[in-house]
Amino acid sequence: MAPIPRLRDYKGPALLSYGFRPFFLFGSLYAGLAILAWLPVLSGELALSTAFAPRDWHIHEMLYGYLPAVITGFLLTAVPNWTGRMPLQGRPLLVLVLVWAVGRVAVTTSAWIGWEAAAVLDNVFLLLVAAAMGREIIKGKNWRNLKVLIALGVLLAGNILFHIEAHVLGVADYGIRFGIAATMVLIMLIGGRIIPSFTRNWLARENPGRLPAPFGRFDMATMVAAGAALLTWIAAPGWSVTGAALIVAGALQAVRLARWAGERTWRDRLVLILHVAYGFVPLGFVLTGLASLGILSSAAGIHAWTGGAMGVMTLAVMSRASLGHTGRALVASATMQGLYLLLVAGALARVCAAIHPDWSNLLLHVAGLSWSGAFVGFALAYWNVFTRPRVAS
Repeated sequence: MAPIPRLRDYKGPALLSYGFRPFFLFGSLYAGLAILAWLPVLSGELALSTAFAPRDWHIHEMLYGYLPAVITGFLLTAVPNWTGRMPLQGRPLLVLVLVWAVGRVAVTTSAWIGWEAAAVLDNVFLLLVAAAMGREIIKGKNWRNLKVLIALGVLLAGNILFHIEAHVLGVADYGIRFGIAATMVLIMLIGGRIIPSFTRNWLARENPGRLPAPFGRFDMATMVAAGAALLTWIAAPGWSVTGAALIVAGALQAVRLARWAGERTWRDRLVLILHVAYGFVPLGFVLTGLASLGILSSAAGIHAWTGGAMGVMTLAVMSRASLGHTGRALVASATMQGLYLLLVAGALARVCAAIHPDWSNLLLHVAGLSWSGAFVGFALAYWNVFTRPRVAS
C-alpha cells in the first residue's frame, strides 16, 4: 500500500486524524464487550430490549455491526492511497463514527424504538460509507477500485434483508447466510492478495527459498468453486449437493493456502497469524459441508468462519495496519502474540462446543471470554497507537 497523502493542516485529536484509528479502536472494543453481554443473554440471566431474537442480535452485531466498522477503517485509510486525495478526518470522521454508534444502540433498543426506525438508523451508516467512498474514487478517477462499492452494497443488502426477515419471520435465516458468505468472499479475495504478498516480501528478505505461488488459474478455479458452493449454501443449506460442493471448495482452499509457504514464516508472527487465520476458511467449508450432509451441527462450520476466519483475520490485519500507518516497526509484541493465541484458542473452543454437546456450556464460555479478552486486550494494548500522533521517522 502506498504512503498516505500529505495531510491538511490538521490540529485536532490524533484519534480523528485517520479512519483506521477510531474504527479499529471502537470496533474492537465493541466486539469484545458485545460478547461479554451475549454470554449472560445466552444463559437467560440478561434480557436485551431488542426486537431481534437473542441469537439474531448476537449474529447481527458481529456481521453487520463489528465487521463494517473494521471494513470502514480499512477503506478510509486505503482509498486516499488509491486516489491520491486527502483522507477523511476531524469532524466528518467523527460524524461517521457517531452514526455507526447510533446504529448499535438502535439495534439493541429496537423493541423500544421500533424495528423500522432501528433498520433505518442501522443502515444509514453503510449508505454514508458507500457515498463517501464513491465520491473519493470518482473524484480521484480511480475507476478500477469502484468494486469496493460492490462489497459495501452486498453488506448493505444483506443487512436490509436481515432486518426484514427477522421482523416478518421472527428469525433471520437467509440474511445470516448472505452476510457470512459475503464475508468469506471478502476474506478470500483480500487474503489472497495480502497474505502471499506479505509472505513473499518477508521471505525474500529474511528466509530465502520457496516463495508463495503467484496468483494464477488455480486460484481463479478455487474462487469460482467457493463462490458457487456459497451460493448453493445460501439457497439450500440442507441439500446433499451443497454439502459435496462445500467440501470440495474447502479442499481446494486448503491447497491454495498450502501454496503460500506459510510454514516458513514462523519467525514473523505478523505474517504467520495471517496464514493461521486463513486456515479457518477451508475448515469452515468442510465443517459446513458436513452439516449440510447431516453429520454435524451447522454451528461448527459457521463459527469456524466467523469466530475463526473473520475474527482472527480482522485482528491480524488491524494489528499490522495500525503499526504500519503510525510509523511503528512491523513487529508483533509479546502481548499481541498472546492475544493472537487467545483468539485462536477461543475460535477452536467454539467449534468444539458445536461438535461436543456435553462440553458445550464450558466451551461456549471459554470461547466467549477468549474472544472478549482478545479484542478488549487489543484495544488497550493499541490505545496509544490509536490516540497519539504518528511516530516521527
